[in-house]
Amino acid sequence: MALPQKIAAAETEIAGLACLLDPSGAMFFTAEKALVVADLHLEKGSSYARRGSFLPPYDTRATIASLAGVIGRYLPRRVVALGDSFHDRRGPERLGEAERRALAEAMAGLDWIWITGNHDPDLRPEIGGEVLPETELGPLRLRHHPAAGACRELAGHLHPVAKVVLYGRSVRAKAFLSDGDRCVLPAFGAYAGGLNACDEVFGPLFPSGFTAHVIGRNRLFALAPAALCGD
Repeated sequence: MALPQKIAAAETEIAGLACLLDPSGAMFFTAEKALVVADLHLEKGSSYARRGSFLPPYDTRATIASLAGVIGRYLPRRVVALGDSFHDRRGPERLGEAERRALAEAMAGLDWIWITGNHDPDLRPEIGGEVLPETELGPLRLRHHPAAGACRELAGHLHPVAKVVLYGRSVRAKAFLSDGDRCVLPAFGAYAGGLNACDEVFGPLFPSGFTAHVIGRNRLFALAPAALCGD
């Protein structure tokens, strides 16, 4: 698949399905024409503002613009958002008119599935698309929270990031973690934080190790845990 210049997606396979890992944090399954994203956390800025913590209120606009860009790049037939698409239950109600319109335009003509997450467990149908607790893509289960034990799945929730030391400087970047059967996607949202890939929570999910596809400025770098979690 030809991609615009300066965008270098990483080719890989998950459970035998060929896919591209995009520097935006999205994953595109080429044969299935399916785009998967995790943890958009739309309206996080307005959620914090309601509690008295000010964040610039542009996260939703930026996240939707990035999502629309990656949709335009790959032209999927199906989009699956793996939960925590909104930062809280009332997030859809706080969408501004411009953001609501931009989201509707991004969704237009697509088979769109919202997977429920712990931040948005009861999305209302007014948001459009289909709301499900989980779904399937070939042999893969698509869910928000990674399941216990070995399985073939795509999940979000954990917001993996990798800490890499380059030329004496420490760089922290979002990362896809995969062992070939399971992939935990990075958070797509503009304001979403991250959990270090070396955290013990990832151990039971990847008992035989993983490859961290670390997102650089315009490409990804495949690194083994030893490159990230060594002494």
